[in-house]
Parts: sequence; structure tokens; C-alpha cells
Amino acid sequence: MAATRPFSHFEFMIAWRYLRARKAEGGVSTMTWISLIGITLGVMALIATLAVRAGFRAEFVDTILGANAHSTVYYAPTHVYNDLTEETYTVPGRVENYEDVAARIAAIPGVTHAFPVVRGQVMAAMGDRSNVAEVYGVTADALAAMPRITDPETSAGDLSNFDHGIAIGSGIARELGVGIGDKLRLIAPEGAKTPAGTTPRVSVYEVVYIFTAGRYDIDRTRVYMPLAEAQSYFNREGVADEVQVFVKDPEKVDDWTLDLLQAAGDRAQVWTWRDASSSFLNALDMEDDVMFIILSILVLIASMNITSGLIMLVKNKGRDIGILRTMGLTQGSILRVFFLCGAFTGIIGTIAGVILGVVFALNVDHVMSAVNMLSGGNAWDPAVRGIYELPAKLRAVDLAKAIGLSLFLSFIVTIFPARRAARMNPVEALRYE
Repeated sequence: MAATRPFSHFEFMIAWRYLRARKAEGGVSTMTWISLIGITLGVMALIATLAVRAGFRAEFVDTILGANAHSTVYYAPTHVYNDLTEETYTVPGRVENYEDVAARIAAIPGVTHAFPVVRGQVMAAMGDRSNVAEVYGVTADALAAMPRITDPETSAGDLSNFDHGIAIGSGIARELGVGIGDKLRLIAPEGAKTPAGTTPRVSVYEVVYIFTAGRYDIDRTRVYMPLAEAQSYFNREGVADEVQVFVKDPEKVDDWTLDLLQAAGDRAQVWTWRDASSSFLNALDMEDDVMFIILSILVLIASMNITSGLIMLVKNKGRDIGILRTMGLTQGSILRVFFLCGAFTGIIGTIAGVILGVVFALNVDHVMSAVNMLSGGNAWDPAVRGIYELPAKLRAVDLAKAIGLSLFLSFIVTIFPARRAARMNPVEALRYE
């Protein structure tokens, strides 16, 4: 008899018929359903986890890039020896010709913005309430270059009045009970220098803008002040603390480091957003790999049920295998029939898992709302996680990884019982029939 074409129509027909076990073969049917449900839940969990992890990382990075510079250029401190006291003093690095430095940096191809910044820490107070705040002295143009700060949907006030007041985070506004138009008192430890020593500087500023950057630590501590006012307030007349730089592609920010150093001159140093968040981003990447491995093991365990179900099916179909072999079916045809039985289970379970995983990822907000309600509202603490909600981001590469892994494991585990069926001796199978 001529060899049949691999995966012919009759092989699919026999496999599908065997997969739909009769009531007399309830054990096989039960194992098939267990395998199907296990693979479905495993793929669903894998897709949902990958989507949430990708969404969390994307949201975390977006809050960094949307409210912070991509690179920061600053100067190393210098050490000055005093002959009279025979002591060495450390002078903080300042950007004295900051306008020229910012102009040279802005001229670098790929750099979109470069602005001088004055930074300092203060105590913000309103009535009997107070909070530690970090002040950024910037120009109005620099503030407008930060999308998370200037988002009209999450902010209040008029940014065009920035030169006549200050902008504060929504966390500070909430804790101090401050609104637009209120006067906020800022207290700096290093203020005016008098013969009696340095006294704290206390100034009152009108709140003209309240922003929500999406990061708990930023919204709770950050205050923006006009550059000229910050220079006067922090005794930085004619200098800046650093130059903040925005580039076209923040993911490749390291490509501009050498150019920035050359443009800034001697003693210049560069600190990128990746440097500032490297430990956290590395931890996220490591957790992603670990979670993928753990969930892959769960999918493997679910796939192993296919092996159990096929072994039972082969045992129950021993007479049928003997008859098919005597009718002329080759070992290859028998192998493919039982391989298709397991493959069908893996494919159907994978498709169902993908659908449920995508639905879960698209409705993660509703799921977290239900979890918050059941847990009393403590399921997601922004003070710990940094961002206000649990996001999810479906990526084609994650779907491909989940689908590929599930199908690969499902196909692999069917080979052993399928080969066992193919090698069954038809004479032995029919001896007692």
C-alpha cells in the first residue's frame, strides 16, 4: 500500500473522534478537560502577568521621563586650601556660565531642550501644617517641556502665571490643604548671612499651579519656582546647580553622554535617568524573568496532563489501533493521529487562555477595584509602589512568547504516548478480542 500523505484528512478525523470520548470512556474525557482547563488557566496567568509587568514598567518609566530630565549635566566640586587656617574646604560645583553651556548642549543633534536648574530643599508650611519639599528653580520654557507636569487633564491653575508664583505637586497641596491662589510659606535652612551667622530664609509665594505627575514621591515633595527667584532665594546669584537635558530618544540616552561632556567642558559630569533608576529597572527585569520561568513551569505542569490523558486513550483504543494497523495504516499515521489528539487539546486551551488573558489585561482596573473593595482599599498603596494604579500593557512579543511556549510544551508532551501507540503490535492488540 502506498504511503499516505502526512496529516491527511482522515488522520484529523480519527483524532477528533478519539478526542470526543464517549461516556464509557469517562476517564479519558475527564483527563482531557483537566488538561484543557489547566492549559487555559496557565496561559491566561502568563499573559496577564506579562501584561501587568510591562504596563507597570512602562508607567514607571513614563513618570520618570515625563517629570524629570533625561540627562543632567553638573560639575564636580573643587577643593580649596586655606593657607591661614591650613584647612581644605570643598566648594560645591556650580555652573557659572550656564547660558552658554545650555546653548552649546542644545546645539547637539538629537537634544531637544537644555535648561539651567537651581535645586534646594525647604520646609513648606501652611498654617500649622508643614512638609519637606524639594524646590526646582527653572524657567517657564523648561517647565513646559515636561509633559507630566503640564498635562491639563491632571493639573489645575494657569501655567502662564508661573513667573509670579510657584507650582507645587498635588500631594503637597493635599497634605497642606493648599489651593490655587493660596500663599505657601517656604523656609530654607541656609538663608541670609548676617554678622551673627546664617539665618533661615522665610518667604511666602502664591500657588499658581498644581500638577499631578503620576509618581507619589514627586507629587508629594516637588515645588517649581522661577529660576531668577530661586537663585536669589538659595544664594545662587549668577550660577546654576546643573543643566537638565532632554533628548529625542530617552531609551538611548547614553548615546549622548560623550557629546554632553565635550560640550560642557572640564570637570563636567553626566547623570542620566537610567543611572538614577538603574537598580529599580534591573530589579524589574530580573522579576520579569523569574515570573516567566515560574509561570512557564505552571504551563508545563498543565501540559503534562495531556500525557496522562493520551496514555489512557492509547490503552482504551488498543483494539482500534490493531484494526487500523491491519487495514494498512502505518506507524507514522498512528503516531500522527494521537499526536493530533494532544495537539488539539493544547491548541484549544491556548486559544481560550489567550482570550481570557487579554480580557483580564484590558479590565485590570475593574479587577483591582474589586480586590480593593474586598481588601478594604489596601491592595495598592502608592506610597509603596510609587504610582497610583496598576496598569497593563499588551505587547505582541508577550503574546507570541505565551502562545509559543504553550504550543511547544503541548506538542512535546504528546510525542511519548503517540510513539507508544505507533509501536503497538497489532497482533498483541487483537489477541484477546
